Amino acid sequence: MTHQLYIYNTIHRKKELFIPANPPFAGLYACGPTVYGDAHLGHARQAVTFDVLFRVLSHLGYKVRYVRNITDVGHLENDADEGEDKIAKKARLEQLEPMEVVQHYMNAYHRNMDELGVLRPGIEPRASGHIIEQQDLVRRILKAGYAYEVNGSVYFDVEKYAADHSYGKLSGRKTEDLLSNTRTLDGQSEKKSPLDFALWKKAEPQHIMRWPSEWSDGFPGWHLECSAMSTKYLGETIDIHGGGMDLLFPHHECEIAQNVAGYGHESVRYWMHNNMITINGQKMGRSLGNFITLDELFSGNHKLLKQAFDPMTIRFFILQAHYRSTLDFSSDALAASEKGLQRLFAAMALLEKMETSSSGVVNAVELEEKCVAAMLDDLNTPLIISALFDGARTINSLHEKRIAIDQENLDLLKKIYHTFVFDVLGLQPTGSMGADDTLTADLVNYILNLRLAAKARKDFETSDQIRDTLQQMGITVKDRKDGFDWEITNK
Repeated sequence: MTHQLYIYNTIHRKKELFIPANPPFAGLYACGPTVYGDAHLGHARQAVTFDVLFRVLSHLGYKVRYVRNITDVGHLENDADEGEDKIAKKARLEQLEPMEVVQHYMNAYHRNMDELGVLRPGIEPRASGHIIEQQDLVRRILKAGYAYEVNGSVYFDVEKYAADHSYGKLSGRKTEDLLSNTRTLDGQSEKKSPLDFALWKKAEPQHIMRWPSEWSDGFPGWHLECSAMSTKYLGETIDIHGGGMDLLFPHHECEIAQNVAGYGHESVRYWMHNNMITINGQKMGRSLGNFITLDELFSGNHKLLKQAFDPMTIRFFILQAHYRSTLDFSSDALAASEKGLQRLFAAMALLEKMETSSSGVVNAVELEEKCVAAMLDDLNTPLIISALFDGARTINSLHEKRIAIDQENLDLLKKIYHTFVFDVLGLQPTGSMGADDTLTADLVNYILNLRLAAKARKDFETSDQIRDTLQQMGITVKDRKDGFDWEITNK
């Protein structure tokens, strides 16, 4: 490896040099969606974050085995151990089979992720397809003495585990503090402690999704699936496990406990968590009812939106903040991102028009070094974008002044923008940005050539009318001695 990647390891709370357990292979496990509703902006941020990590690892030459799970069983309402399965509830309300619900929303999720340019993982296991592996892990934990059975359900004994190991090391929470902030059970639960969590739940008669086991006909607890499936596909030592900050506790904390209890050691070497998207300072999420689905963003059909936004605009908006920072949503912020992305692609288009000379006036190596340094510094996408905009200003200035650059630096600039815009950031030009839409470009050029002809015959009224009409349509025209330039400045 010619470059060294530093990533923030949540469990150690610092940036650490990434060294895979078995180079050049790198194992990446990211928590995927619970498929009982449409994907929203929060889902997009998590998916884009780990898509960039996947792209960077691949760019650095690692052979990445990327696993992203699908939760389709065991996730109960309010992330509790009692109540109704989220997918089963949706199936009951809509009079569908649970797997119909799963398939519908999984198809929609894949469509949305494809639109956002999120690469498909190498393996995408479903919890319902790995019941045997989850049951085996329950047996291991029972045998180790860190779980107990009550009335056909099996629970993880947190207090017993905490007496031997460090429970809460990922989140920094202590069991005594958790207990003091948790109401007593007063005989209302079969669990020994309110901190205990379900490994296997006995299904009530009305519960649709159930599987046979030696404990009962039931279903696995939500936390169990990632421990079982990550081990199956990445082994007992996982390089990187990622997810949203909201999964840090209790989900990932419970995973650590399950892995230590079941396999005798911790399984994850680097924990990575992306931060939340907020609306007016409040976390965006389905449980809070303040989320905006991706389809609403793409169509503009939401009360908080002033217009529809292209998927690449959404991706660019997400990448403009560091993945560990909160990102506050507004329609105006998305509109600003849209214009910024248009400027970036416009500068890239100018590279194809640049004149060359034997003498160099640009040092593209410096730009490349800035982009590489930002990429290797915990995936600092805002700094990458800032460096690319600095380069774009230089490109625009050279084009404006008709200054040529040498072929070597021009070729390097093209390589830098292709590598970091397309390969690393995963951005692609689309019709709304005027880069893919060759028909629009041809029409605008044709109209502006008619304007040139009008000016040549001194028909300035027609010339001004064409310019003003295009301006009203969001197309800014810049006259030059030898022709014209134009750009889309507004939809």
